[in-house]
Amino acid sequence: MKKITIGLVAHVDSGKTTLAEGLLFESGKIKTAGRVDKKDAFFDSHDLEKSRGITIFSKQAQFEYQNLSFILLDTPGHVDFASEMERTLFVLDYAILIISATDGIKGHTRTLAKLLSKYNVPTFIFINKMDQADTDKAAILELLHNDISDNCVSFDETATDFLENVAVCDDLTLEKYLETTKLTTAQIINLIATRKVFPVCFGSALKLSGIREFLDLMVKYMITPTYAECFAAKVFKITFDPQGNRLTHLKVIGGHLKVREIISYRDLVEKITEIRIYESGGYKTATEVAAGDVCSVLGLSKTKAGDTFGESLEYSTKIEPVLNYKIVATDETNIKVLYEYLQQLNQEEPMLNIIWREDIKEIEAKIMGEVQIEVLTSIIKERFNVSVTFLEGTVLYKETIQNEAVGVGHYEPLRHYAEVMLKLEPQPTGTGIVIHNACASENLEKNYQQQIISYLKNNEHRGMLAGYSLTDIKITLLAGISHKKHTSPNDFKEATRRALRQALKQVDSLILEPYYNFVIHLPEANLGRALNDIERFYGVGSVSNIENQTAIITGQAPISTIAGYQKELIAYTRGLGSISFEIGTFNKAHNSAEIIANAAYNADADLANPAYSVFCSHGAGFMVPWDQVFDYMHLEQTAEKKSSSYEQYSISAEEIDQIINRATANTEKKRSWKKVIEPKEKKEIKAVEYKFAKKKEYILVDAYNVIFAHTDFRELMNKNLDSARIALLDELTNYQALKRCEIIAVFDAYKVKGGVETMEKYHNIYVVFTKEAQTADHYIERFVHQNVKEARITVVTSDHLEQLIIIGKGANVMSAKIFRACMQLESNELLDEYLTTNRMEKNFGFGDLLL
Repeated sequence: MKKITIGLVAHVDSGKTTLAEGLLFESGKIKTAGRVDKKDAFFDSHDLEKSRGITIFSKQAQFEYQNLSFILLDTPGHVDFASEMERTLFVLDYAILIISATDGIKGHTRTLAKLLSKYNVPTFIFINKMDQADTDKAAILELLHNDISDNCVSFDETATDFLENVAVCDDLTLEKYLETTKLTTAQIINLIATRKVFPVCFGSALKLSGIREFLDLMVKYMITPTYAECFAAKVFKITFDPQGNRLTHLKVIGGHLKVREIISYRDLVEKITEIRIYESGGYKTATEVAAGDVCSVLGLSKTKAGDTFGESLEYSTKIEPVLNYKIVATDETNIKVLYEYLQQLNQEEPMLNIIWREDIKEIEAKIMGEVQIEVLTSIIKERFNVSVTFLEGTVLYKETIQNEAVGVGHYEPLRHYAEVMLKLEPQPTGTGIVIHNACASENLEKNYQQQIISYLKNNEHRGMLAGYSLTDIKITLLAGISHKKHTSPNDFKEATRRALRQALKQVDSLILEPYYNFVIHLPEANLGRALNDIERFYGVGSVSNIENQTAIITGQAPISTIAGYQKELIAYTRGLGSISFEIGTFNKAHNSAEIIANAAYNADADLANPAYSVFCSHGAGFMVPWDQVFDYMHLEQTAEKKSSSYEQYSISAEEIDQIINRATANTEKKRSWKKVIEPKEKKEIKAVEYKFAKKKEYILVDAYNVIFAHTDFRELMNKNLDSARIALLDELTNYQALKRCEIIAVFDAYKVKGGVETMEKYHNIYVVFTKEAQTADHYIERFVHQNVKEARITVVTSDHLEQLIIIGKGANVMSAKIFRACMQLESNELLDEYLTTNRMEKNFGFGDLLL
């Protein structure tokens, strides 16, 4: 039998659970329809739900009607538990939106409609409580058209204009209808499945009126999804049973899943130890489930809502908490023990975002509202036998950026190595965090790229102004570097968070606060007072309608200012005014300076989020401040970097002129730090230069290019040119002792009047000065052309055009940054090996002889 997963969504007190009882009763699943007020509803099985008369936890039931098997998911209606409802939308084939005929379109109902659109869920609308007095179908349809969609259609198939009302919802369908005056069932099914039509039915769930007709309508116009043959599934919830077993609730959307089957996800491989099918408060076990089934499995330890198996689907929540509370134990429970308990709850409700604040030794949580606090307090007492209280509720703020920047993070203590380059760009309000990967696989291995992207996606990132979460930012991975021996996965976590913070240091940031969208109904006589109040609340509002001396104002205002306005409104309108809220977006805070001052956040003191980088020299790590990282980084600075006003240090003609001008005066002087090669010796070297032994290894270094690529060399050159050259040659000398290859440092002297090409020996390396009118590039290109077939040649230069020419000739290239990083790494490795080898050898001194 074909299976369809349907979900019930509604504003609280719309009759959602009562409708669920009616569907189960009319289908023959239960013998009598329960009632919320009598505490015998099939779905509200938890004591908290019975005592409060509301649905708190999403649950499922399965029933059959005619030729279909329905999996029914009941979701919470109260706004405080909206995140639980939202996760359920992730697995629905169809949704049923229940609206009370007597209450109209509430703010939360509009939010639900937007969420159903976000998740692209085809939706049927059931108008409940039509047995109440003063209910008007035409007026309700007009409200639906105004607040939900123009494509809400009353599915009274006996009405003469029914097909026409359906056809006008889609231009192509309307053209065909005007030609034939007919619509097929298949056409209507397709319009509903693609969310071009929203069927509307009327009835009374409590009186079981219109329920069977609604079931007939769903059977006629719902279509079962097409599933893949290979196993695939979506995770929508995590819970723990009374015995402490961790349950992963999922919908199978492809293939089959069996007990004892092995599941691979992230970096884990785990076995399914049990499969359960839940209904109301109980469950039955199964040995296998197939595509279309909704089940709970044991054995998976790290799953979370939104995870997928077999398919890669993007999942991000729209509903977020807007309040921040501190949680403390009122009994003698240790705060660290309480934190561990709360972490378990956090797996079930990720939006709680339980945080341990090490700096103030407190636990914080994100909360939707007062009802959720009461429920959580009861759950913690019931499950863990711990009494808690929630203190000092404050509005939850966020931060964003106003301009773009490129950030680099480097992490290189001894035996570790990683460097990451990220780009940050501001995004429109409500976008959230967008992660993009623009790193080429030849630049950085795919597995390291995935580790960086995973860290960016799965961690909350703090802003620089007050330490609040970042939002509305696009983060792009541009490049990265690893080391074949010393890079571990955690190194990229360290480098990535440093790159992010280093970029944040460069931009202008902004504090955001949450806003409510509101609708106010009040007497026309009180209109002026209300508009003044909205301005006082730093909000914006406009009069959308005045009729029968009643005015309607719509607008938005900060939650921190307007949240308690309901009581004030009722007081001055003498009970005739009302306001409904819908959670809106985060916008610029009205009191940023005050928020920043109250937070007292010191970004530089946030040790968990450093902006500095760690580099290594002579076997020891040293910290480089964020504003100096570009001078030490090993990655080449990209076009994005240059757009951020940072200069790329590849040597230019002007810079060469500066060097030549300073060097010309000393050209005729003998350089005391070189051994000048005598004619006979030079002849032998010449032979070596142009006729190498087969497959010998040579490194040609564009010397001035390397000097200009590093801050310490440039600073030294500004003081004394010879000192900079000697410093580079000394490093090359040490490196040659490690590599055991021929190293030739080529210095540009193309503007030295009367200059001749010379090759001189400096310890164990060779130094070339080009002749007049010859650049280092010309010399290197000629050298490569003559010797590349018989030798392995690597050219060190950051000149991108020169790199392309050298690669075209068949030699290898390495940038100046990377080359120096390799020199330092290999020198550090040698030192480390030496220290390890000699660690156990005791050195005897004079004191030892006296023992």
